[in-house]
Amino acid sequence: MDLDLALVRAFVATARTLHFGRAAEELGTSQQALSKRIARLEKLLAVRLFERQGGVRLSEAGERFLPPAREALAAGERAVTAVTGHGPVLRIDTWGHLYAPMRTVADAVQALGPVRWEPGPGRDWPSVAQALLRGDTDLGFGRVHPLPDGSDAGLAQRLVRLEPVDAVVSTSHPLAGAPALRPADLRDSVLWCPAELNRLDFLRRFADAFRIPRRQDGPNLGLDHLSRRIRTEPDAFTLFPADAPLPDHPALRSIPLVEPTPLYAWSLAWHEPSRHPLLDTLLQGFTEAARTRRWLDYTPRRDWLPDTDHPKLTVP
Repeated sequence: MDLDLALVRAFVATARTLHFGRAAEELGTSQQALSKRIARLEKLLAVRLFERQGGVRLSEAGERFLPPAREALAAGERAVTAVTGHGPVLRIDTWGHLYAPMRTVADAVQALGPVRWEPGPGRDWPSVAQALLRGDTDLGFGRVHPLPDGSDAGLAQRLVRLEPVDAVVSTSHPLAGAPALRPADLRDSVLWCPAELNRLDFLRRFADAFRIPRRQDGPNLGLDHLSRRIRTEPDAFTLFPADAPLPDHPALRSIPLVEPTPLYAWSLAWHEPSRHPLLDTLLQGFTEAARTRRWLDYTPRRDWLPDTDHPKLTVP
């Protein structure tokens, strides 16, 4: 049986969107032409790939066909690249945008050569997890944590960086003159969160672990808004990865945290059935960057990680 990749591509787009109109728009064709391609594929395979009553959803056969269909498209892309020399497209969704996640990715991508990157902004880990499962993106990059509803089941991840975290305060904060602070020193301060706290797993676990009762959150209006709140509230502080770029403002102070030093865990995530052909090369790039920059240094007596991050340390 010869499998026409144009038909497979029509199936994968429709499986991703579960909407014939949106899939046709994505592929730059008409809904009628898309429907004909799906019908031809179903006739060729002698199975029904979609159920069309009460909306569009994958049939059992469609669920089984989707992972190898994606693999077939990836193989086709590799074959074209081998002949034309044009690098493939790698879609990556990042979250934790105030912490500038792409600066870490940029240090690891040199191993990939001429690859076209399509970075996308993810709202948070739950939204990126769903995008990976739908096939809307190839990779996710940010801080991964267990989702309470299990909606991240089936996704793979690799810890690639542990970044020390500083306390950021205004120069009018009572502790602004300290050369370093322990997390416990901040118990009388207000933890200012750059988004709704229920979306900020790391900050919530930090505040619980070090018994910081006063916490204030709000909408994510960007780094300038966050720094302005810290500058104008003398008892407020926030946490920021040590190497992430902060606004250069004389009223802000970034103070290292010690005894212990909190670490922010950056991870790469993907959907194994849709594994991108360049993933292994990218992981090797992260491994090399981690080795030369000591990104994965961790000493239990010196450092602090949320309990949910500990299992990542054993992943090769």
